[in-house]
Amino acid sequence: MRTSGDDRPADDGEGGQQARRAHHHKRKRWTQIERDLRLERGPLLAGVDEVGRGPLAGPVVACAVIMPPDMRAISGVDDSKKLTAEQRTRLAIKIRERALDFALGAASVSEIERLNIYQASVLAMRRALGRLRITPDHVVIDGKPMRTLPIPHTAVVHGDARCFSIACASIVAKVTRDRLMVRLSLRHPAYTWETNVGYTTQAHIRGLASHGITAHHRRTFVRVSQLVLDFDSLMADESLAPPS
Repeated sequence: MRTSGDDRPADDGEGGQQARRAHHHKRKRWTQIERDLRLERGPLLAGVDEVGRGPLAGPVVACAVIMPPDMRAISGVDDSKKLTAEQRTRLAIKIRERALDFALGAASVSEIERLNIYQASVLAMRRALGRLRITPDHVVIDGKPMRTLPIPHTAVVHGDARCFSIACASIVAKVTRDRLMVRLSLRHPAYTWETNVGYTTQAHIRGLASHGITAHHRRTFVRVSQLVLDFDSLMADESLAPPS
C-alpha cells in the first residue's frame, strides 16, 4: 500500500485526495501560527480571550491559558461560539486538567461603565495574565492588537478559530461567565439570564420593561424604552410578513 509523506495510507482517486486535504487541514489547523511563534518567541504561549463584550448585563470575563507545547490538540476544541453549552463544559474540564497554567480575570459592570467596554476588556485580560503562576514567553490574543495592553502580544484575527490556545481560553472564559450569569439569575429571575446570559432577547427586554434595571445591568448599554420599541417594531414586521 502506498503511503503519504507522514506515513498515512494514501487513497487513490479524487475522493482520496479530498480526504487527504481535509485531514491535512484538520491536522495543521491549530499548529502553524503557534508553531511559528514558539520558534520565534519561546515554547510557552499564553492564549488569551475574553467573553461578554456585547451583553446588556454582567461582567466581561477573560482567560489566559498556557497549553503544553508538545501536546496534541484536544479533540473538539473550537471557537466557543461554535460549540454547544454541553460541549463547552466538557472541554473546559479537559483544558483545565491539561493546561500547564490558566487564570481568569474579570471587569465588573461598574468598571465597564467607568472605563468603556474596550478598556474593561483590556483590564480583564491584564488581570488574567497577571494571575498566571508561569510566566509565558509570549501572548496571543484574538482580534486586533490592543494598544493599551502593556504586554508584548500577537493578535490573530479570528484567533479563536485559528489558534488552539486562544480557543481553549475562549471556552474556559465562556463557561465561567455563563455559570456566573446562571447563578445571578436565581436572584433576578425576571430577565432569564439562565438562558440568555445577559444578552439581548425578547424575554430579557420584557423583564427590563416590567422590572427595570438591576445593579448588574450596564446602564450605558440599556435604553429600555428604545429596546422595547425596537422589539415591538420587529414583532410587528414579522406578523405582517408572509408565511414561509
